[in-house]
Amino acid sequence: MIFEGICLITNDVKRLSEFYQKVLQTTSDSDDDIHQEIKTRGAFLSILYCDQATKGNPYMSMAFTVDDVDDEFVRLKRLGIKIIDEPTMRPWGAKNMRFCDPDGNFVVFRSFPKKT
Repeated sequence: MIFEGICLITNDVKRLSEFYQKVLQTTSDSDDDIHQEIKTRGAFLSILYCDQATKGNPYMSMAFTVDDVDDEFVRLKRLGIKIIDEPTMRPWGAKNMRFCDPDGNFVVFRSFPKKT
């Protein structure tokens, strides 16, 4: 079995897609307002329209491994994204920061120490 990705349900596909394209520095497969897939290295992030979608899922968090979470922290602050948890070393060896997308879904950027 191969995990292919995750799908976010929203009532504004274009807004959420633009956010993730900017934050993840990547592209979408279309400019559709019903369904888009955001291309990432590893898995797809699908965004699907539903007019009855509620805001955010407090029981889920998406994690993305980045080269340097401190650099990403500075970049996201410049984009005007409110950071919930600034970069912090965690007991499991990752340095994490957390923020929300426009729908209120939790997103974690993390990096691991460089191996020498």
